Amino acid sequence: MDSVEKGAATSVSNPRGRPSRGRPPKLQRNSRGGQGRGVEKPPHLAALILARGGSKGIPLKNIKHLAGVPLIGWVLRAALDSGAFQSVWVSTDHDEIENVAKQFGAQVHRRSSEVSKDSSTSLDAIIEFLNYHNVAEMIREEGYDSVFSVVRRHQFRWSEIQKGVREVTEPLNLNPAKRPRRQDWDGELYENGSFYFAKRHLIEMGYLQGGKMAYYEMRAEHSVDIDVDIDWPIAEQRVLRYGYFGKEKLKEIKLLVCNIDGCLTNGHIYVSGDQKEIISYDVKDAIGISLLKKSGIEVRLISERACSKQTLSSLKLDCKMEVSVSDKLAVVDEWRKEMGLCWKEVAYLGNEVSDEECLKRVGLSGAPADACSTAQKAVGYICKCNGGRGAIREFAEHICLLMEKVNNSCQK
Repeated sequence: MDSVEKGAATSVSNPRGRPSRGRPPKLQRNSRGGQGRGVEKPPHLAALILARGGSKGIPLKNIKHLAGVPLIGWVLRAALDSGAFQSVWVSTDHDEIENVAKQFGAQVHRRSSEVSKDSSTSLDAIIEFLNYHNVAEMIREEGYDSVFSVVRRHQFRWSEIQKGVREVTEPLNLNPAKRPRRQDWDGELYENGSFYFAKRHLIEMGYLQGGKMAYYEMRAEHSVDIDVDIDWPIAEQRVLRYGYFGKEKLKEIKLLVCNIDGCLTNGHIYVSGDQKEIISYDVKDAIGISLLKKSGIEVRLISERACSKQTLSSLKLDCKMEVSVSDKLAVVDEWRKEMGLCWKEVAYLGNEVSDEECLKRVGLSGAPADACSTAQKAVGYICKCNGGRGAIREFAEHICLLMEKVNNSCQK
């Protein structure tokens, strides 16, 4: 996404509070472009993401998975990889949000209960953060005091009529007698709350904008509000298509390796009276494997358990498999070399501690929703489906969607 494009001493992601009423202040500058505060200190550029645990519209939405990644993870990954900030912070009052933030590499400021209420504004939380942490007093880019995000909208606005008042509505930004076509009207710029960059002294005065101001216009398809449940699938489709997936460019996946127990199956083993092993799998996952094969991606299965190859072959998945594996990384490395692939061309779906090294090494990694915490922390995508219940099909669709992005970028 385009949310981290300009530098700032303090950046605030998606604040809900609004600046104090009245016009933002105009600041007096000295000859060096600062505020006349004496010797200029080396700037420390900090990014601050506000993530309170008490979201009412969507509970704990900051760590709810959006396209397989916690919502706040998309912001943190972009902020950290941008290289624009000396430190990236999350201000939160919730243990789970703190754990996710640290997992993505951010520092955490535990906000006090005084600024964690429903009535608390974003500025309350930012000012508390500034009281605890020393951040810079200038925005490096072009000497602006504040920069914020906007999006262009083509919406006709009308005056609101209060109930019980006998008035008529009036147009606010159009002449009804000469309604413009969309293509003939530039539209208007609206704050979308994606980011606010401001100098410390502005925030201490109670403003997110002021002094020498500039806006950054985000493309409409990169801007979506997530306030209620029905917004979530829209945001998920947007982030899958336009989201930032990391510094390294994606390569075309040629091989998917999938753990058998807990990914292909749900991990349950049934034993018949004659001591024969019985396992089950979801037809949706078989379709997912077929989907990948039709796209030219080979699928191979692996297990550390002494699975019955006869039982597995009866599933008729037509996949090469290796069981009783004590070192999965060594086997996957051998397969990779056999096919002449680099690690970035390999995907892996795993659910156990024994999958961790493979998940960290490959170009694309995933885990079912019920995978162990070690596996989930090592992956880039966490499925909504459990193992043996459609996780392979879901991960297959995710791979195909990303490969579409790779092919489109190559064509461009």
